Amino acid sequence: MPGCAIVGCSMQFSNLKGKNISFRSFPKDPDLDEAKQLVRDAIASGIYNDLGSGSNVDLCVITRAGAEMIRPYDVTNMKGQIQGTYSYAPGTTAVLSSKTVPLEIVETVIRSTRDAAEEAMDTA
Repeated sequence: MPGCAIVGCSMQFSNLKGKNISFRSFPKDPDLDEAKQLVRDAIASGIYNDLGSGSNVDLCVITRAGAEMIRPYDVTNMKGQIQGTYSYAPGTTAVLSSKTVPLEIVETVIRSTRDAAEEAMDTA
């Protein structure tokens, strides 16, 4: 695919391993399928190294003819089947010791989420 702009593609992760895959295996003049596979590999490495990323790899291919959303392009981790029951009767696990520490409320502050968001966004 001459003029493939995969170098400037938007890969929504900051995982160094994913970036390493994209630069290490970047072909000089990839065709569309090679470009899709390269981006898929980079996204998948980010998924494998981030427990909260889910498992679907979605691609948006943008060409002069328009944009094509491929959802899902690949499913990297299939959800397994539960093999048995994991419920235990109360009292199954022994409590070896217990300690209760009373707390004294010194101050109560109520702040709106709008104020907190504005403080968090202040970059001055």
